[in-house]
Amino acid sequence: MASINILGTAHAYELTAPTAKSDVLVFIHGWLLSRRYWQPLIELLAPSYQCLGYDLRGFGDSQIGQKNQNVVGSLEKSLVETVNAKAALYTPAVYANELGLLLKELNISSAWLVGHSLGGTIALWAAEQFPESVKGVICVNAGGGIYLKEAFEQFRSVGQQLVKFRPRILRYLPWIDLVFARDSVACPVARSWGRQRVIDFVMAHPQAALGTLLESTTEAEVNTLPKIVSQLQQPVYFIAGANDKVMEPKYVRHLASFHPLFECCGNNVIEIPDCGHLAMLEQPNVVAKEVSSILTRYESE
Repeated sequence: MASINILGTAHAYELTAPTAKSDVLVFIHGWLLSRRYWQPLIELLAPSYQCLGYDLRGFGDSQIGQKNQNVVGSLEKSLVETVNAKAALYTPAVYANELGLLLKELNISSAWLVGHSLGGTIALWAAEQFPESVKGVICVNAGGGIYLKEAFEQFRSVGQQLVKFRPRILRYLPWIDLVFARDSVACPVARSWGRQRVIDFVMAHPQAALGTLLESTTEAEVNTLPKIVSQLQQPVYFIAGANDKVMEPKYVRHLASFHPLFECCGNNVIEIPDCGHLAMLEQPNVVAKEVSSILTRYESE
């Protein structure tokens, strides 16, 4: 693991060796997760493509320490030209800006973004902010763009309680890893991934965990996402889990429909059978095949 300072926070990342392909695959994790969940997919794709996995600010190993609290001022100064300077610090737009700075620091000028759940939203914002370096987006278990007031209020309420009740002793409870290995998936993932989910769940920084939850689910944010997708000039694809109960395929297709590639019948949507909300863990071989197929279509351009 390496780290690089982005606006006051040391961002943990892993970058595989360069290949003959010019594009770099950049993987963005979802809420209360970390870069580690991309490992099975990266292992399959790294022989053909250079891959970058990193932890979002406040998650995984990109923790916000006491010395980084001045990040507020630094972020506001940085976002003047790209995002409203008064924006909250945990919006997808702010995280997208940090991704753009990370790519610049690592001298990555041609990237395909692969984002899971919340990471998909961040990837779409980054494509809008950095069209010169983001060549395309692949959203995994990500969609939405429909604001249902009661549903979102309930989701935010439950989410806030989850964030508040995260004692670190939870990591030591017997069989807790089995519970997490069965959560939000069509079939249980390996117990080791359940253990990793417990660790990432309890270790996420409180401000980041709560801030990303609240800022990504406002009415304004939800209604803005389809507008962003409709304006993107880059190719945008969506991979959905047929049995995903967190982001149901119908909501994935809804957001995908705003992009020209959707046309009349969802040409930019791939639905994977027997798959829940963690496609990169549940069906890594299928996801890798679909990602490779998408990229191959644009390699001659």
